[in-house]
Amino acid sequence: MRGSITKRSRALLLGAATLTSAALILTGCGRAETGADTVPSGSTSVDASPATGTVELWTQGADGAKLPEMFTEFAASNPDVTINMTEVPAEEFASKMTAAVAAGTVPDLVYIFTESQPGLLNTGGFDPVPDGLVDSADFFESMWNVSIVDGTQYGVPWYSYTRGALYRTDLAQSAGAQIPTDWDSLEAYAKKMQDSGVATPLALTVSYDIYTAWQLEVYARANGGGMVSDDLSEWTINSPENVAALEFWASLIQNGYASADGPGFLDTVPWFTQGTVSGIPDGGPWFYQWITDAEDAAWTEENVTFTTAPAGPGGGKAVALGGGSWFVPSEGKNKDAAWKFVRFMSEPESQVMWFKVFGNMPAVEAAWDDPALQEGPVLAAVREGLDYGVTTPNVATWGEVGQIIGEQIERVARGTASAQEALDAAQQQAEAIGVGR
Repeated sequence: MRGSITKRSRALLLGAATLTSAALILTGCGRAETGADTVPSGSTSVDASPATGTVELWTQGADGAKLPEMFTEFAASNPDVTINMTEVPAEEFASKMTAAVAAGTVPDLVYIFTESQPGLLNTGGFDPVPDGLVDSADFFESMWNVSIVDGTQYGVPWYSYTRGALYRTDLAQSAGAQIPTDWDSLEAYAKKMQDSGVATPLALTVSYDIYTAWQLEVYARANGGGMVSDDLSEWTINSPENVAALEFWASLIQNGYASADGPGFLDTVPWFTQGTVSGIPDGGPWFYQWITDAEDAAWTEENVTFTTAPAGPGGGKAVALGGGSWFVPSEGKNKDAAWKFVRFMSEPESQVMWFKVFGNMPAVEAAWDDPALQEGPVLAAVREGLDYGVTTPNVATWGEVGQIIGEQIERVARGTASAQEALDAAQQQAEAIGVGR
């Protein structure tokens, strides 16, 4: 996140060509089958001595741009380590990393965004987290569980965030509409806003790909459902709870409260600031910053609210959760130093420092007690969401199956299939693909 909030989103997947930074010489300067109490099943241990040697680190997206500031801090107690940082465009990272694992030409350390972890972990190219490196209880459970495969922990969460909901409070006040807290009030809000002259009050994710499928997963979880079984062994795409969730989601379009055609992701801010839409019921915190960039801080504070996502029937809460975690490739040449840097980045003080440096929100729960994390409605809503955040299904084939679900959702949005028909078709295709176990 830039400033207080990062633009870590699909917009940041538009990277430039791979580049290698100058070496920074620091001299003097699977699948979760258990909960967050799983003990890391590492095959090695990491001692308390300073890190030494050279660490080759691959970064992706904008998240790595400010990492050298953390390297300098790390150098204070590890003066004999060199970190070479290579930036890889995020949209190329998964394919490059997969190829590197196959060829045995891996770096010593990488971080991987939550949505890419299941597929990359399926390569079998990463070491388990060493015994005693960190305490699983220090991290938010949903974020910790993303990196578990068959009971073994492979990644250490670096940062985490959740989405929320953004509304134009000035337009809502003029229309006499209440800010939604659940599905029923979301629909009532949309009707009042439309009656007041807002053509399509709600902005949904209508890219009809894995991101639309992820949005449906969140709605389904709020309704007591989910796309995959709790033990991650089989797809449950066409469950009654999921069908009902899709029916509600699609009804927002069918009733004219949202458009089946937009806004596109990068069009959301102008549509919102211009009043073409007045609500983003599943929006990342980066939108709040982008709106501020488009207008100014005073305008945003006066006219926009960022709050928790609407609850489902019966008060069920779910919100999209993302972030990044550290991984050490099995063929890395300096795994000891790599893990020591991971341990350093997992300390609450380092988590707070990274928030101040770049704006990424902590994955370590204790870091949220720092005064820097107590300011403003965005942080409050994100912190609440971390207790019930929903990642993409933690199975290796989600990328392929999620795309299928997204395409089937489009049929419902455009009225060419019922929710039951669409999810039955997705279920059939998903069963043929499997869960990658």
